[in-house]
Amino acid sequence: MTRGDTMRSVLLDAGPVAHLATGDVFTPLAGAAMSSDDLIEEGLGFVIENGVFTRIAPSEDIEAEFGRAQAVSLNHRAIVPGLVDGHTHLLWGGDRSNEMRMRQQGLSYAEIGARGGGIRHTVMSTRALSQSELLTLGQQRLKVALCCGTTALEAKSGYGLDTETELRLLQTASALNAESHIDIHHTWLGAHDAPPGGDRADYVEELLSEQLPAVIDQGIAQYADVFCEPGWFTLEETASICEAAKQAGLKIRLHVDEFADGGGLGLAAELGAVTADHAGYSSSDQRAAAAEAGALQGFLPGTPYVLGMDHWPPVQECIDEGWAWTLASDFNPNCQSLSLPMVGSFVTHRMGVDPLSALVACSRNSGVGLKRSDGLAHGVIVEGGVANLNVLNGVEVDGWCQTPGVSPFGATMIGGVMNEHQ
Repeated sequence: MTRGDTMRSVLLDAGPVAHLATGDVFTPLAGAAMSSDDLIEEGLGFVIENGVFTRIAPSEDIEAEFGRAQAVSLNHRAIVPGLVDGHTHLLWGGDRSNEMRMRQQGLSYAEIGARGGGIRHTVMSTRALSQSELLTLGQQRLKVALCCGTTALEAKSGYGLDTETELRLLQTASALNAESHIDIHHTWLGAHDAPPGGDRADYVEELLSEQLPAVIDQGIAQYADVFCEPGWFTLEETASICEAAKQAGLKIRLHVDEFADGGGLGLAAELGAVTADHAGYSSSDQRAAAAEAGALQGFLPGTPYVLGMDHWPPVQECIDEGWAWTLASDFNPNCQSLSLPMVGSFVTHRMGVDPLSALVACSRNSGVGLKRSDGLAHGVIVEGGVANLNVLNGVEVDGWCQTPGVSPFGATMIGGVMNEHQ
């Protein structure tokens, strides 16, 4: 309903609502607080004005004030926040499905790359795509993400490895953001690998002298990222790129310690990174340092899953120690899933993580690491926060991650606009 210039909608008859809005919603939850019963409340209603929650109260109170005639009934289904995917490689071209057999034959990630596969194969395919072709791919992928309950995501460049293509990837992501309901945040990942046939040391110089200045002039990227891993970019190279990016006004997100403990998480702490992702092999000392520095540990369980690895991220240690952590999809040419409910399934079905903790990790906590430009809270359901939420098909909050392969959501609201899923 509408009054004057205010666009208002009213939702009634919610079942259990995982609002996740205890304490300061702009800080992450950690430890036992991630699974507290205080994060869920029964039977709420919502008033939404101009895309923001302006009142959250018992449904009967909302109905008494606004009536039922033009309200939408949620039919007592469970409600969770809009999900926030803090690590995706949204835009790329090509097909690397043949790498499955290579891995089964015993080749490592690095060995596949040395044979012409891996990141560099995707780079050659991506460079050949026009912005229009990239835009179409992005549109298709965002439809999948929305169906899976994602209301905000981070999109990295990184499959260009030259200035022209990196700028084109960022520009395409910006165009997608302008037309999509999903809130897209932009990361420059020029330091994903050395370009095909190139020398890494020379490429680092190119990143610093040419690519980074062009990215800053373009004005789209909000973050810089580096693949800091033994065999890729060294600690020293990573530090030089990140320090230059920070001086230019970009915040830092890093790939670290995916295949070995290379000290990347410790460097992320020193650099004041927003998040350090993968972090599968980081030492406990580095994890403690990251927590002290406020750097989120971003776990991407889809990656070890598709690579056939048995080494899962140390989520339970983080819970026991009270270190903040997040979950994300790591959508990329090897890990082709934009489903955060599937990520939740990995950690609940295979790692014994509480479903509510997993939900916090890819909504509230990831939202803290991916702040909106308008300053509104997201990844939580709170008065004054952006009106994003997911309506489950069932009546239990835990069902958000218990239907692998099928979206658990009947509808997703973004900025007060309800998107029904067929």
